Amino acid sequence: MVSDVLRIRPERRARNLRVDTLVRLRWLAVFGQSSAVLVTFVVLDFPLPIWAAFFTIACSAWLNIGLRLRFPVSHRLGDGPAFLLLTYDVLQLSLLLFLTGGLENPFAVLFLAPVMISAVSLPGQKTAWLAGCMVLAATFLSVEHMPLPWYRGQKLELPFLYVGGIWSALVLGAAFIGTYASRVANEARELSEALTAAELVLAREQHLTQLDGLAAAAAHELGTPLATITLVLKELLRIAPESGEIRDDIELLSQEAQRCRTILSKIASLGTEEPSLLDEMSVAHLLEEVVGPQRDFGTKVVTAHTGERPEPVCIRNPGILYGLGNLVENAIDFSLVEVRIEASWTQDHVRISIADDGPGFSSDVLTRLGEPYVTTRGPQRKSKSDEGAGLGLGLFIAKTLLERSGATVSTTNAIPPEFGARVIVVWPRSVFERGRS
Repeated sequence: MVSDVLRIRPERRARNLRVDTLVRLRWLAVFGQSSAVLVTFVVLDFPLPIWAAFFTIACSAWLNIGLRLRFPVSHRLGDGPAFLLLTYDVLQLSLLLFLTGGLENPFAVLFLAPVMISAVSLPGQKTAWLAGCMVLAATFLSVEHMPLPWYRGQKLELPFLYVGGIWSALVLGAAFIGTYASRVANEARELSEALTAAELVLAREQHLTQLDGLAAAAAHELGTPLATITLVLKELLRIAPESGEIRDDIELLSQEAQRCRTILSKIASLGTEEPSLLDEMSVAHLLEEVVGPQRDFGTKVVTAHTGERPEPVCIRNPGILYGLGNLVENAIDFSLVEVRIEASWTQDHVRISIADDGPGFSSDVLTRLGEPYVTTRGPQRKSKSDEGAGLGLGLFIAKTLLERSGATVSTTNAIPPEFGARVIVVWPRSVFERGRS
């Protein structure tokens, strides 16, 4: 179940940068660059193109103001816009370094900052492109730049070998920091997603535990009125005519009351019955027991089973019977003419497919099926149209019970030109046959 949660949207891994984060970091860069230029020009009295430098810094300030006006604080940028903003930061720093000595300027190490931010927040391909842009800019600055600001009347020229060493350090630093930051960020995201998935699974289990208690309470509370109804129906049968519509209706009510008592007894016995040799059932027997109570609702139910010999045999499991029965009932409710149930097995797996020819699952809930209170399909349902029906608990309970038995449950729609919904339940064969002596 955890892996199902993690596969919901694999292409989005909680990367998106907030505009507020980039704006705050750029304001910090603006303050730092302005301070460095002022200290160099005013305090140290080193000559440099002060107005060109401040114009370059002002561009970043105006960009920040524009971003603040355009986007709310909580807005998250897509990968493309974030990549463009980080590329701008590399180019802006390149221009400022060009005006103040190129790679000879000790602040050239700040080239690594956009690469590290990209490695933490953007996909690896975009980080590689940004690192490539930084390497090209560093290569250009290693040979073309204005003089490094120094004392008036003196000119400081560093050996090309030293400048080449700085270039190598930047390239290797970008590769190492980018790879390391990306790996650490991915591990942190995976851990966060795993914890989120675990919380979702625990929440589902808590829902089911609560429903178990409610089911037991309902079974207890409904037992007394059902017993009274059964007693009254027996009296009515005793005084009713030997034949006629009235007696037929009373007998039908008696059968339905007995069916209610059977259902309540199944609910009360979920997970409490001890298996025995007489409780072993083959796949064909399992299908027939699940489908039997559903055959008299005006829908054609077709079953088929194929596979390698020998046929898998499992212990009677009320959770499996209830889960599959709920899925079959759901398929019948939405079918037009036919419901097809197919079982197949190999030496490794047991697979049961339940398909109907109805409208299928709506696209807006298909990815959330199996969550509590998510209604499976629209108003096309043939039955259970009373007020309060269709709360979305049926599929949730069925899916959770089947997953407790070791199955994997998947839902999909038929591929056009066919119509209808498909629910596929797959067990490892060793798990399906677990518990047999």
